Amino acid sequence: MRIAVLGAGSWGTAMAAHLASSANELRIWAREAEVVEGINSERRNPLFLTDVELPRGMEAHARLEDALRGAELVVMAVPSRWTREVAAEAASHVPRGAAVLNLAKGFDYRQGERLSVVIAQEMKRDPQGGVAVLSGPNHAEEVSRRVPSATVIACGDAGLASELQAVFSSDYFRVYTNRDVIGVEVGGAYKNVVAIAAGVLDGLGLGDNTKASLITRGLAEMARFGAALGANPITFSGLSGMGDLIVTSISRHSRNRGFGEELGRGRSPQEVLQASRMVVEGIYTTGIVLRLAQERGVETPIAAGVKAILEGESKPAEVARWLMTRRLKEETEESIYRDFLLRKNKGP
Repeated sequence: MRIAVLGAGSWGTAMAAHLASSANELRIWAREAEVVEGINSERRNPLFLTDVELPRGMEAHARLEDALRGAELVVMAVPSRWTREVAAEAASHVPRGAAVLNLAKGFDYRQGERLSVVIAQEMKRDPQGGVAVLSGPNHAEEVSRRVPSATVIACGDAGLASELQAVFSSDYFRVYTNRDVIGVEVGGAYKNVVAIAAGVLDGLGLGDNTKASLITRGLAEMARFGAALGANPITFSGLSGMGDLIVTSISRHSRNRGFGEELGRGRSPQEVLQASRMVVEGIYTTGIVLRLAQERGVETPIAAGVKAILEGESKPAEVARWLMTRRLKEETEESIYRDFLLRKNKGP
């Protein structure tokens, strides 16, 4: 298959290498001239995953039209902040009939829309099944080294999801399918917010009990929020929900958890960001989550606590104490499952 990957950050590079190793004809687009040169001449990305030797068959381009020429599959791998911009720029160069899949995890930072919706708008595609998404507990550092991993591809078009499942699957990368695009996208985005909070706990020097409690309640918060947007609550017990939430909250590779850890140690967001080239998606997602939650009357205390730390309204230790001393309540939230079943039974 002729595949174009747009974006040569860590995840774009890892996924391009994975697809190229399966004998696909792979072209990758990068803004940085040094990345294009490094991939083409040395088979290495000089800025991301620098110690990974890339497979033969990867061809890097600085112009979108060159990367997209003849593509049968377009993989969007740019951070959420630039997804709309790149999708709009690429739209006129995407071959008719090419499938589109998004790797980024987040929301459109201006409008708060899901990224598959944004891409469908800019590329004039069916918003219900024209764009697939891939999400799961998949750190680029491990996938690039062929560490066994699993993921999920979601698409309203079940046939397209199955086709992409076959393209992306290998003996070290197992792919499942799911029709709940909303749930898969929300899980991939929301886990970054919780991961920042988990990192804050690490920075404060708190224990395993504390982090396990946060992750569990973060999952409940994610499901509550996602259900309000129309997701199936069961989706959040899967790879794009629980799976991604666990790995992003505990892994040394997690940029969101690592960012939160520095906040917990007393550094400001600006200080931490200046020291890294990596994009911390959870920063942008937090504000969007709170706005969407407020519009729908959904309670999201962990996201609210992260926002308070990011904006300097509260210190990390103060937020931790606030979360522990909130109003006491029941653990189970049966209403979100009941409401989902009611919506499902009513039909369109």
